[in-house]
Amino acid sequence: MKNMAKLFRAAIMGPPGSGKGTISERIAQSFGLQYLSSGHFLRESIAAKTEAGVQVKTYVERGMLVPDHVMTRLMMPRLEQLSGQSWLLDGFPRTLTQAQTLNSLYQLDMVISLNIPFETLKDRLSDRWIHPGSGRVYNMGYNPPRVQGKDDVTGQPLIQHDDDKPEALMARLRHYKDVAKPVIDLYKSQGILHSFSGTETDRIWPYINSLLSSKMPTKPLDACQSQSP
Repeated sequence: MKNMAKLFRAAIMGPPGSGKGTISERIAQSFGLQYLSSGHFLRESIAAKTEAGVQVKTYVERGMLVPDHVMTRLMMPRLEQLSGQSWLLDGFPRTLTQAQTLNSLYQLDMVISLNIPFETLKDRLSDRWIHPGSGRVYNMGYNPPRVQGKDDVTGQPLIQHDDDKPEALMARLRHYKDVAKPVIDLYKSQGILHSFSGTETDRIWPYINSLLSSKMPTKPLDACQSQSP
């Protein structure tokens, strides 16, 4: 059956605090997709002090978005390494230019968009603390550190990003919507956009799980059997 060998390529979009990371990890575990988070990959590149990583660091330290040409230069070789695998992208493409570059090389099968109310995002992000060295994220409501204010692994102090504070959050979310809208419109026009709304990740997940189960070219079990992890 030709279908058995078909690769499945997907991306997930959502504002800061929307639960993208949690849902992405569940998708990767349940359906055997390679999960590629641009945030994780950026941090790895910075830590490894690659040429692109050094360039990225200058933007990240100033709290600026990494420009399109730097992001695509960083992400495209990584996707080439995954050429024979099914994957899920988180945080890329972020802009229309990035989406068009991706489109020229890969045909996405599905884009998941998370629509979370502002009040929910505000509550989640105001409780969010980060270990700056690793990017590990804690949430005081449902994923607190073992020792208050300290990273579980290193014991180093946690920080709260200025842009996670309520006064900066509105500007961040407005910026996300402005940048994401043309990307969402592009995928909507291609008929591959699926939007999910809600305030709780655990309530949204069953719908995403059901959608993927119906769209994947093979059953998750078959995928696991036909391909070693």
